[in-house]
Amino acid sequence: MKRGKNYQESAKLIEHGKLYDIDEAMDIAVKASKAKFDETVEAHIKLGVDSRHADQQVRGAVVLPHGTGKTVRVLVFAKGDKVAEAEAAGADYAGGEELVQKIQSENWFEFDVVVATPDMMGVVGRIGRVLGPKGLMPNPKAGTVTMDLTKAIADIKAGKIEYRLDKTNIIHCPIGKVSFGKEKLTENFKTLMDAVIKAKPSAAKGQYLRSVAVASTMGPGIKLNPAKMAD
Repeated sequence: MKRGKNYQESAKLIEHGKLYDIDEAMDIAVKASKAKFDETVEAHIKLGVDSRHADQQVRGAVVLPHGTGKTVRVLVFAKGDKVAEAEAAGADYAGGEELVQKIQSENWFEFDVVVATPDMMGVVGRIGRVLGPKGLMPNPKAGTVTMDLTKAIADIKAGKIEYRLDKTNIIHCPIGKVSFGKEKLTENFKTLMDAVIKAKPSAAKGQYLRSVAVASTMGPGIKLNPAKMAD
């Protein structure tokens, strides 16, 4: 694959085969950003588990101390007084059946996170086939099925992210913007890694953290030393 000039320049900052410490990796991620926009920095974590087995799933949510740098649009499925609570807490959209119909009839997806009260999950389940593949289905483990809408919305707006394994047993998560600088990105990354390590399933055998890398949107991947992060 032929890479662009900026990518090739950024790649020169990385020593082939080296596993970096967290601080050094974040420093390179910032310096390697050459785009004209504020690139997102993502973490990619390969785990020694098998996502096909229910007892080896790794999924949860964590509030990053410095947020993600992204404005998150929140849709809340609720009814009665809970709709007003959601709106007061800062939800971008709140309602019930009418929002389900809007998604079904208009293919409407002008939101980034979906929260629902438990009594609305029967209604939300009707659009599970369209929400699920987009990673938008509310889930108790992620704190998006709850009666405490005020806290859920506040956490999401403050920088709460959900982490979960994909089919290749890798977690992909944003940890902030290049403009955050090395220190804030490092704190966000450590918070995410602490949560992933604590979420280790009891059924997981052998090396849990197989590989860890960070990269900005347009930049090269920087591999970190997983041995220094594990318990």
